[in-house]
Amino acid sequence: MAMAIHISSITTTTTIKPQSHPSSSTTTTTSAVLLPLRLHKTHTSSLRCSTSSFLNPIHLTTPTKPTTKTLTRRTHHPTRMSMEAGVGLMGTKLGMMTYFEPTGKVVPVTVIGFREGNVVTQVKTEDTDGYNAVQVGYRRVRDKKLTKPEMGHLEKSGIIPLRHLQEFRLQSVDGFEPNQKLVLEELFKEGDLVDVAGTTIGKGFQGGIKRHHFKRGLMTHGSKSHRALGSIGAGTTPGRVYKGKKMPGRMGGTKTKIRKLQVIKIDSDLRVVMIKGAVPGKPGNLIRITPAKIVGKNIPKN
Repeated sequence: MAMAIHISSITTTTTIKPQSHPSSSTTTTTSAVLLPLRLHKTHTSSLRCSTSSFLNPIHLTTPTKPTTKTLTRRTHHPTRMSMEAGVGLMGTKLGMMTYFEPTGKVVPVTVIGFREGNVVTQVKTEDTDGYNAVQVGYRRVRDKKLTKPEMGHLEKSGIIPLRHLQEFRLQSVDGFEPNQKLVLEELFKEGDLVDVAGTTIGKGFQGGIKRHHFKRGLMTHGSKSHRALGSIGAGTTPGRVYKGKKMPGRMGGTKTKIRKLQVIKIDSDLRVVMIKGAVPGKPGNLIRITPAKIVGKNIPKN
């Protein structure tokens, strides 16, 4: 099907006024201008031109740059570290057992052993680092197991290669010096309350019932929902899923602290300590033991 377009050239007389010189005289020129015409579609599937209506001209304006640029700066909030009630130790979880007290009472305990280590590797003060803390190293390893920066940090104080380095932030670091050995019997006594931190056992990707203790649906009576999660939010409003929604996902493998556990027994010959109850992690995991925080006693109220 053939389509024809007829565009005519119209000779017009235009008056041009220079904008830069308002006082100058007007200049009259004659030129051939090709005007845009509106196309009309007829019933015979052909296009014809109409000179009765023209398209409105398009005015382009260039945005002007602001004279003053306003800069928004983020407010820096320093990271606040948790203050410990006292310096602690690092150990290795060995497992759980049953302990019988002299009165015959049965107590479930977790046995934590100590390898070579628990040596002060660095003492940080407010003058040098901006806060008071004691860095402790644990578990001796071969030299090739550490990087050169790690070896240089330990060799600066003449300390053996240690795998784990952790800090204990204190109110005062008086009495601590590098290469100082921390003794278990001097820090903890039987009956003391301690905070035990470690990494929980990883469970992998789990559903909502195991991860968040959701209830399942009926298994009979025509129920179509057994262990499914169900609705996770409304449709149109708000039309999204709220942050923090409890859903299936990765479970375990996170750092957890159990507070105010009691020290049942300290065995100096076996170099182990027995703590009442369960602690995070599986046998062989790294455990961090610190004095329990009691506000008003070993931690200030403010």
